[in-house]
Amino acid sequence: MAAFCETEVQFWMTKAVSWGENTSQSTLLDTSRHLNGLRSFLQQLLEGLQQMNLLCHLISEEEGSAAHATVKHAGISPERYHMDALEKVVSLMTEEVIKSCDGSPNSSARCSNGNIRTMSTACIPLVTCGQAAPLIGALLKHSIICARSCVDEEFIEEVSKASLSKRLVMEEEAVVALYCHNPTCLEGAALSLLKSVLSDPKTMSQSLDKYVNESLLPQASALHCHIFLTVNEIYRNVLMEIDENIAVRALIQVYTNCFLQRLTALQPQDRLPLSAFFPTLPPSLLCPLLTAPSEVPRTAWLDHLSWIRRSLQHMVESEDEDGDARIYHAVFDAWFLLVQCGFWVDTAAELLVLAESENFEALVWLLTFFHHPTNRGHQRSQQTVVAKEAWVHIRMLFHARPPLPRHLCTVKDLLSSSLSRNLVLHMFLNFAVFSRGPVSITKEIMDKVLIDAGVKQRALWILSAIDCRLNRTAVLLEDRVQSRLKTLQETLLAPCDETLL
Repeated sequence: MAAFCETEVQFWMTKAVSWGENTSQSTLLDTSRHLNGLRSFLQQLLEGLQQMNLLCHLISEEEGSAAHATVKHAGISPERYHMDALEKVVSLMTEEVIKSCDGSPNSSARCSNGNIRTMSTACIPLVTCGQAAPLIGALLKHSIICARSCVDEEFIEEVSKASLSKRLVMEEEAVVALYCHNPTCLEGAALSLLKSVLSDPKTMSQSLDKYVNESLLPQASALHCHIFLTVNEIYRNVLMEIDENIAVRALIQVYTNCFLQRLTALQPQDRLPLSAFFPTLPPSLLCPLLTAPSEVPRTAWLDHLSWIRRSLQHMVESEDEDGDARIYHAVFDAWFLLVQCGFWVDTAAELLVLAESENFEALVWLLTFFHHPTNRGHQRSQQTVVAKEAWVHIRMLFHARPPLPRHLCTVKDLLSSSLSRNLVLHMFLNFAVFSRGPVSITKEIMDKVLIDAGVKQRALWILSAIDCRLNRTAVLLEDRVQSRLKTLQETLLAPCDETLL
């Protein structure tokens, strides 16, 4: 496509005004001097306009259009002609965009702002046309590679709307480029994923990592730090409003896991340090939490978790004593990181299944802080007592044969309290998955304890998080555990009357 810029247009418009109907010798001489330049400019302008009208005709199927006139005697259907011709034009334009800037040091000198802007403007009517996706993607990627690129803002807005409404499907690199260009589209993608999690809990709880990866947010976050920080802030604000929501916590955890996997897969020279993504957190806490359980020998898990607990407890005790706002924010940041790295909390809950009484204090504290980060009204202190009581009764419930009614009743009562429900349920389900009793008895216990439909839905999310953690951290599972986890998930997938999480 011919290139022309605003400066050129302004130059020739000024010339046209100055020439007007003036027939003086100097005007005629100036006209003669610029005639070749004017001819070249008009030719470029004509070529640009022709390709843009051509694109409009190619997506038009009205009777009497250029397409119909062309194929009248050609023996092919107008639909076939439209598709072939549009694909050809798009291919040529896409090739031109790619060649104009390949990322090499000297390539920006070859780029023309006017050319790219003109192409992007011409694409506005095509943003929902599948055949135009390669050209749209090339324009978006071009603007990331080339510092001189200048795509039309209306083009970006229309592409963003089409992408969010699922009317435009692009390749991964193009979507990432769109996220970089358009904060509204990035925020829309993050909120759309959140809405999907909250509105379709049964499907999402079974394949949350699939949905998260399909959003391309982890991939974009690993490549561009500002995208990660933006998405993080969105989910952080949501969690502040509904911190008891199991689904939101699961989404944050899985998103962070997917992001860390994508970041680790990058070449070292392309990878930013973790401190760039978590700028407010001390390395002494950041490194242990972001280290996956699979990178730590199983025999060292308890020591690793004890270290994390001591680091967090030191911050919490400082907050309780001083009441300083800065310390409060530091504790909140640390808690939010614990939610993001929830696989260590899940690991603590797993170890509680086989923990001896002398080892369970650190694990219970970590689990309690995860579910009750604030100590307002001594909430966390009270829930630590509840957690210890729950551990004793749940342990006896899964070890005794047959299960004793008093333990069943106590656990049901603890689950009926909205304050302790998530904490007790988290512990209960890890016993269900990792205990060694017959799965038939475990199902019987679950049927008697998990009666409320809302509790069942929460349980599905927790089991999904356990499943994601075991799969993503490459932990070698016994066939017994894999089979048991699948059976428990299927048991809980019975229809529920409530979807409130």
